[in-house]
Amino acid sequence: MKTKTSELRQMNGEELRKQETELREELFKLKFQHGIRKLENPSRLRQLRKNIARVQTVLTEQA
Repeated sequence: MKTKTSELRQMNGEELRKQETELREELFKLKFQHGIRKLENPSRLRQLRKNIARVQTVLTEQA
């Protein structure tokens, strides 16, 4: 699921940090699964990394 930057900009700092934590946890789980077996959707790893970057960018803008 792609997160739109406009949606992220409407969130406050606490919500953004929570979102980042959830995305990082999901990325960790997928990386672990990818090491054990083949993923059904390996492009999901890339999507998660990009979404984490979007959240970090918005957090930096708000600071």
